[in-house]
Amino acid sequence: MSKSLQAIRGMNDILPEQTPLWRYFEGTVARLLDNYGYRQIRMPIVEFTELFKRSIGEVTDIVEKEMYTFDDRNGDSLTLRPEGTAACVRAVLEHGITGGGQVQKLWYIGPMFRHERPQKGRYRQFHQIGLEVFNLAGPDIDAELIVMTWRLWGELGLRDAVKLELNSLGTSESRGRYREALVEFLSAHVDKLDEDSQRRLKTNPLRVLDTKHPETQAILVDAPKMADYLDDESRAHFEGLKARLDAVGIPYVINPKLVRGLDYYSKTVFEWVTDKLGAQGTVCAGGRYDGLVEQMGGKPTPGVGFAMGIERLVLMLEALDKVPEELARQVDVYLCAFGEAAELAALALSERVRDQLPNLRLQINAGAGSFKSQFKKADKSGALYALILGDDELAQQVVGFKPLRGQGEQQSIAWDALAAHLATCVVQG
Repeated sequence: MSKSLQAIRGMNDILPEQTPLWRYFEGTVARLLDNYGYRQIRMPIVEFTELFKRSIGEVTDIVEKEMYTFDDRNGDSLTLRPEGTAACVRAVLEHGITGGGQVQKLWYIGPMFRHERPQKGRYRQFHQIGLEVFNLAGPDIDAELIVMTWRLWGELGLRDAVKLELNSLGTSESRGRYREALVEFLSAHVDKLDEDSQRRLKTNPLRVLDTKHPETQAILVDAPKMADYLDDESRAHFEGLKARLDAVGIPYVINPKLVRGLDYYSKTVFEWVTDKLGAQGTVCAGGRYDGLVEQMGGKPTPGVGFAMGIERLVLMLEALDKVPEELARQVDVYLCAFGEAAELAALALSERVRDQLPNLRLQINAGAGSFKSQFKKADKSGALYALILGDDELAQQVVGFKPLRGQGEQQSIAWDALAAHLATCVVQG
């Protein structure tokens, strides 16, 4: 196949054998968010480029190097969204749904795009589930976001594989004071900084704290600490968050180097990290952005949110063998019909069963075939049971009921009793 007919590097197909785990994960998160009172919002995947420059920051790695940006036929500069917060803020401002101090708890799901070097857990098209909350300023909502993710890790069986890291970036004023102190310190060691950190020192010095370069990390041991520059309000907010996490019993570590890669964060920032995925260790991250709505033209509006990477969490479920067994099979019952009359009866019977058992996964053999070939397809489907309908069964208005997994003899079940029998064997386990 020619290269032009293949998927773009870093933009992957999600194949039928993979989608059950994706649907399981997405469904688990959606139910959890419903239970906490969050409502879904859906935004376009393409926005005006200026939106991301204003919100994320023009000197961030995302805007400078990673965005997919192009001019459309009208000459407008458009960008495939690299993250969801800016687009969600744009949507709530455009539609006025946070006006008058209205509290909004929103979530979204979908693809994001960044031109990065593809590797396991890091792709050019990747998928996120994100949450954004507006008009709640206290640490209680910060805590709720973290508590929800803690509950999610419990439902997925991942609690022992993740660690919560916290920090506070303070207000823009206190962060400005810290920035000056950090620049002064790093400037005295500029010759020992790696090339990327030297560049960031001039454009986005807080990002130097996030370096992976060993020599630069050694220099940062003696660097000023953000905690020493926090204003009283931010310090009280952070203490309030920690008190709530302590009350619930959620373990955490304070990471003074945690700054996140986007300019709009203030006060609380957090990351859930793991050592089960190699270099790509962050599976969920977020924080407060109290100034972003005003920065984008709205009235002062507190905001907080997070995003989790679906690919990375799916990889974790597979790596830790936390994939539910039932996902290995997509069919509960496979109905084999032999002969045209039996096929017609099978269609009517299967729909009658579906009326009574709407959650039953029932598949009918889609084409004619010998007894042996149909049973081969039934076994390959992963079904627990096969139903057999031929001329003899048709005459007696019964179906053959044969277990495909484990022990059990084939038996005949009357059509009128089939749904009840399947409810006992399959639906109720």
